[in-house]
Amino acid sequence: MNSIQTGPLCIGTFIGTSGSRWGLDPLHLQTLENAFNLNNVNQLANFSAIYVFGRNPRGRFSDGKLEPDFLASILRIKENVPPFLHPNLSDEEIVTGVSFASAGSGYDELTTSLTGSIPMSKQLELFQSYQERLKKIVGGEGALSIVADALVIISTGTNDFVLNFYDIQIRHFQMSIYSYQDLLIMKLQNFVMELFGLRCRKMAISGVPSIGCLPIQLTAKSPLLRRCIHEENLDAQSFNRKLRKLLQTLQEMLPSCTLLHSDVFTPLMDMIKNPEVYGFVETRRGCCGSGVVEVGPLCSKHTAVCTDPSRHIFFDIIHPCEATYKYITDALVKELLLKF
Repeated sequence: MNSIQTGPLCIGTFIGTSGSRWGLDPLHLQTLENAFNLNNVNQLANFSAIYVFGRNPRGRFSDGKLEPDFLASILRIKENVPPFLHPNLSDEEIVTGVSFASAGSGYDELTTSLTGSIPMSKQLELFQSYQERLKKIVGGEGALSIVADALVIISTGTNDFVLNFYDIQIRHFQMSIYSYQDLLIMKLQNFVMELFGLRCRKMAISGVPSIGCLPIQLTAKSPLLRRCIHEENLDAQSFNRKLRKLLQTLQEMLPSCTLLHSDVFTPLMDMIKNPEVYGFVETRRGCCGSGVVEVGPLCSKHTAVCTDPSRHIFFDIIHPCEATYKYITDALVKELLLKF
């Protein structure tokens, strides 16, 4: 098993998540020491920073920590990954990694035009601004070293399918699902190449989850029975296969770069199919409000929430709860151990 080289944790997450802090029932979450032996933990402690790009529920549209936060903690970098646009970022936060992600973002520019989020192209511009500030702190060579040894997380795509193809259906009327998948794959390829040109050398790219089982899709397509939409899950699996093929091709093109496909479909589906194994009791509704219509900013401090979020897979009709993010992070860490 290869050790992970020293570097910052650079998370570029395009996922969109937010929410206040809640304590987690320890019965529902494995500690890192239980999930991985101490030697493995030590191997994972060497990333220098995290950068997150993509769709980020950084509102936070959740009840606590997100996947990048858990990962930064596991890597012993820090407890939370702050947004780059935070007005009071310290030099230490800059050096150890930030998030450029924006809630509601996607690979498709049409998605961000619908949601008003920061498009991926702008997130790249923010990353370039970040690099300039990093140079002022650690110097040019130091900045290059940190960026090269940082873990970059790219996580988006769900909004593209949900908003542009399935529900609002703008792209649905323009092309087939397979053509739309290819369009997103092309945009992802360009994004990875841009990051490579900006000296990023370690990237984890998330696939899309089981979209047909998201509460938002159950409300839209199966409001009474609330059963997963099988066709949409098949589409998600098809996209993920294309993603894996792309990453294999890019890995051959960019031998100095390490690219990892982060599988979120499999762990989430396992939680939905076997909730009792993880301590979950609710898989079809969100914890916030009625659980069938509330999403994002509709879940505010004035909105009622469930008594125990750790028993719910989802916080609102799109975003998972903290406990779910923890299990997904555990799966990612196992993949990191095999790849880096």
